[in-house]
Amino acid sequence: MNTTPHPTQLQLVNPETLRICWSDNAQFDFTVRQLRELCPCATCREIRGAKPTTPDLLPVLKFEETLPLRIVNMRPVGNYAYAIHFSDGHDTGIYTLTFLRQLGEETASPR
Repeated sequence: MNTTPHPTQLQLVNPETLRICWSDNAQFDFTVRQLRELCPCATCREIRGAKPTTPDLLPVLKFEETLPLRIVNMRPVGNYAYAIHFSDGHDTGIYTLTFLRQLGEETASPR
């Protein structure tokens, strides 16, 4: 018998907050910004690990990046992860259940 907790409900509590309810009755609220900034894809990990750019240069933003960040779509990947498509156009992160659970236990707002 598998006793590993698994999501039982995903709910956008408001446009900025995703709630995940788990089979062991744990609930964690994640901000959309938090999920986007901690995206586990290779490109985002590389950007987070890069040396800071010159502080006197302003970043060039795509139009989508100037709008409020939202989750546009979220779909299961097998039975081990979710792919999240954000309003800034980013959609390559695969958020494993293990990653989401660990992130919830470490940083999200418990309910």
